[in-house]
Amino acid sequence: MPKLAKIMIVIVAILHLYIAWFGIFAWQGQGPTTFPDLPADLFPPTTTMAANQGIYNLCLAAGLIWSLFIRNSEWQRKTATAFLLFVAVAGILGAWRVSPDIALVQAGPAVIGLLLLWLPLGTRR
Repeated sequence: MPKLAKIMIVIVAILHLYIAWFGIFAWQGQGPTTFPDLPADLFPPTTTMAANQGIYNLCLAAGLIWSLFIRNSEWQRKTATAFLLFVAVAGILGAWRVSPDIALVQAGPAVIGLLLLWLPLGTRR
């Protein structure tokens, strides 16, 4: 796997670890500040939903991190591809249904990771 692809996978994994932490642990505390357009009274009743989304993001991060430790290069690439596609699709759907910013923050890095993983950029695989 190209080094730039690995770096991008780490970046996407760190992003999803942060999103997981936010959803699981910081939703009620930092949510109203982070999302000022939402009514503050919305956060307490949606804590369980945010934690569930946090677990989903934790699983994405875990899969991306796992892909970096697979020794077989073919399966490493396939596993990384699958998890980057999961992130990209979730980001595209989030952009369509929630906010266009999600495409830039979530789908963008995943698509860059996929391009670095699959396009021959003069690096050894």
